[in-house]
Amino acid sequence: MPNQHYYSNQPEIAHDRKELKTELRGQTFKFISDAGVFSKSGIDYGSRVLIEAMDFHSNARVLDVGCGYGPIGLTAAKLASQGHVTMIDINSRAVELAKENAKRNGITNVSILESDLFAAVEGQQFDVILTNPPIRAGKDTVHAIFEKAWSHLAEDGQLWVVIQKKQGAPSAKAKLESLFQMVEEVTKDKGYRIYKAIKHS
Repeated sequence: MPNQHYYSNQPEIAHDRKELKTELRGQTFKFISDAGVFSKSGIDYGSRVLIEAMDFHSNARVLDVGCGYGPIGLTAAKLASQGHVTMIDINSRAVELAKENAKRNGITNVSILESDLFAAVEGQQFDVILTNPPIRAGKDTVHAIFEKAWSHLAEDGQLWVVIQKKQGAPSAKAKLESLFQMVEEVTKDKGYRIYKAIKHS
């Protein structure tokens, strides 16, 4: 069987469902994960660092790019309790899991869509975009996410990115600085960097 990556559209790998119980931002979540999706055996450290750092208004319109089975976007939906979170992923299995996990955690202020990059949200704008980008998909894909994020952000909108130093944080920061007027390193933890890029026209 060809090597299946979590950013494949239709993972062919056999199912191996697991229940994960975890605490994020002071709230307990129960997630189902599965083979063929990113970080199936537990929430990866980078996502945790991003979840702990991200900060936005309770009425924000939020987009989670590459949502996987949902930890970042579903935590964001709890924080944006008066707003709405759209979650997108190219991986159909991840999208179905994210929908199931939203129901399991009683989260209703979300839309979860299968999408190749931003295709499913073309023409929409958001106050906040969150991403733990798919590094294995290559630098071109990661940089395309940054470029498309700029055009999908409202004025003064924020892009929050987690990236590992050894997996291209310096070039990611340089790319962000070429697109956004303000790029701030919010935190660093065990080699992970959290960048917040703000759009001003």
